[in-house]
Amino acid sequence: MIESAISIIVFFFGAVIGSFLNVVILRHRSGRTLGGRSLCFSCGKTLRWNELVPIGSFLTQKGKCAHCRTPISWQYPLVEALTGIVFVLLYAHFSFLLLTTPLLFAVLFVYYAFVLCLLVVLSVYDLKHTVLPDEWTGLFGILAFVGMFFISGYSIIVHIPSSWHLLAGVLLPAPFALVWYFSKGRWMGLGDAKLMIGMGWLLGISAGATAILLSFWIGAAVSLILLLLASVLKMGKITVKTAIPFGPFLVLSTMVVFFCQLDFTSIMSALGRF
Repeated sequence: MIESAISIIVFFFGAVIGSFLNVVILRHRSGRTLGGRSLCFSCGKTLRWNELVPIGSFLTQKGKCAHCRTPISWQYPLVEALTGIVFVLLYAHFSFLLLTTPLLFAVLFVYYAFVLCLLVVLSVYDLKHTVLPDEWTGLFGILAFVGMFFISGYSIIVHIPSSWHLLAGVLLPAPFALVWYFSKGRWMGLGDAKLMIGMGWLLGISAGATAILLSFWIGAAVSLILLLLASVLKMGKITVKTAIPFGPFLVLSTMVVFFCQLDFTSIMSALGRF
């Protein structure tokens, strides 16, 4: 009962953070700062507090602005819900530390919450604009790099990472940077390779490689599903030549590998038992 109540609180807190992430995504490179009151992009009306309740306002207003009745983008509740889920998963991942070492729990939770929120922002922005901003992938890389020297598993300790961990941020993106270079950006964007730098330093060489491989599997599955739906629903705009941003698949696979603790070593070990 207590765990359920905590999970609900954590989810709502995550949804509030998700509401802020929407602001970051929508105002980036728009000429607007992160300060100032939220308003409807259609009628310009300043939104009241009851119109800014994460997920709830979208549902009670039936997905429309309360003033001009213009449809509200589904991005708002989806990002809020996704961030809430990420926070709940993060809480569950480190909850065993809460009673014994609450300070360690708080530090790990805040660090990874910041990193994963940054990944959410990157994936949604890539979906909307098919570009991964350098400042965000760079920040992700910096946070992952710094974390290598202070975080070891479920502990905080100043240490020198292994050579393979240090090289992960170079070796993993290198082949894809070469693909970008020789294809002149036609096959893959350079932003994806830049994102892999942070992935390598965050996850390590084995888990990072697993995440990249998983991203291709997820991307292939999603692409196949979209093509099948396009064929059934006669959606001519989606074809085999339709460009699909790869960043969201990299982000999703990173989160799956992180929360499920997947890597080639553990997978092969598990298969060996059978």
